[in-house]
Amino acid sequence: MPSTPTLYLALIPLAYLLGSVPTGIVVSRAFGKADPRTAGSGNIGATNVGRTSGKAAGVLTLAGDIVKGAFPAYIALLVDPDPIFVSLVALAAFIGHLFPVYLKFRGGKGVATACGIMLVISPIATLLSGAVFLIVVLVKRYVSLGSMLASVSLPVFLSFIRGGRPYVPMGVIISVLIIIKHTDNIRRLTAGKENKISGK
Repeated sequence: MPSTPTLYLALIPLAYLLGSVPTGIVVSRAFGKADPRTAGSGNIGATNVGRTSGKAAGVLTLAGDIVKGAFPAYIALLVDPDPIFVSLVALAAFIGHLFPVYLKFRGGKGVATACGIMLVISPIATLLSGAVFLIVVLVKRYVSLGSMLASVSLPVFLSFIRGGRPYVPMGVIISVLIIIKHTDNIRRLTAGKENKISGK
């Protein structure tokens, strides 16, 4: 435990508040585009922002959402490398993105923020999950399907990587929440109505 209990306790709510920042909305407004909640799929994530506000806006949103996960996880590791503490801080940032206080708890799906978290905690597991995402998207052309399968693979990869096993519970929680947030996508996939990356 860190020498300063106040800092130890403060990092969790601070991580949540950072995770709550709606990057997609901020970027869209900066580009003079429509609020992503009122366009496309209505999601504030990079995929929808890219479709509704342009590729540059989508890339910036992706980068911002990744940083929202990576920065709190990195600070937590510096303060106290205990996996339980790091997991709590990281999950706070992740939950902030999913249920942001600034948007009445209606946020994004968390894939990019989870990616940022895992890049800090286990780069190897992240790269392997990223490979799953790329393969699925290249073959099936569904970003949502790739995101879900990549998230499911994450705790599996963590369990086989040295240093990753203590973070398996966190990986499972992240995976389950990502699947839940993709409920509408699952319905569209089963109905054959989900958008492919080609836009068709």
